[in-house]
Amino acid sequence: MDKQGETPDFKVKTHEMNSIHRVIGIVSGKGGVGKSLVTSMLAVLTQRKGFRVGILDADVTGPSIPKMFGITSKAAGNQYGLVPVQSRDGIRIVSVNLLLERDDMPVIWRGPILSGTVKQFWSEVIWGDLDFLFLDMPPGTGDVPLTVFQSLPLDGVIVVASPQDLVHLIVRKAYNMAKSMDIPVLGIIENMSYLRCPDCGQEIKMFGESHIETIAAELGTEVLGKMPIDPRVAELCDRGEIENMDQEYLAAAADHLVKMAEKTEANL
Repeated sequence: MDKQGETPDFKVKTHEMNSIHRVIGIVSGKGGVGKSLVTSMLAVLTQRKGFRVGILDADVTGPSIPKMFGITSKAAGNQYGLVPVQSRDGIRIVSVNLLLERDDMPVIWRGPILSGTVKQFWSEVIWGDLDFLFLDMPPGTGDVPLTVFQSLPLDGVIVVASPQDLVHLIVRKAYNMAKSMDIPVLGIIENMSYLRCPDCGQEIKMFGESHIETIAAELGTEVLGKMPIDPRVAELCDRGEIENMDQEYLAAAADHLVKMAEKTEANL
């Protein structure tokens, strides 16, 4: 708190040329659960509904969003700021990989520089007029997630999990961090829920039975979707063709975001 006993405001203003209506963070307590995949699929689904969508790749040391969208060109700037690269279907994307000379160059930066980079992606990028800006967050509860929670006007976060028992604790960590920062938790998406046998159609629970509904109920939130292990999706990502997906695993989650936005506008 400051000298007057008030909590300081760390919020950073976005570029004056921007009008960003909703900012949604995709988070997890650990790596490897599919945050980037969920971010990309939600962006594609909401864009297909006619909304203007952007992705801020806040996972600075492990950026993967450009690869999923098949983007090889680099971001460019002008006298006003940095301009996002647009995907084939018009999703605006900014990632550190779009600024590096080579995609395989490692980002060996300390925490304050990583956090500063994410803030610059918010304050110095000309996103323009967006209905949704999705943030692909780095895993855990370290410097960058803390900076995002403190500095950006998040409308809510979606927690990505997998069915392993360890995830019970991990989900709670991510949930509790968001709640402690007064950030609404919109729900949980479980990735790698099952593998569907290509011959008989049976669902194979690779990591055992899921308990995500129980966790969600205990935390007072909801399950927005369950995604299987789907080799077809993996192939699309590897080819940079995520916008060609016809899978509807996260259709209900996208509908939830749209309804939330419509409800917000109705209350204005």
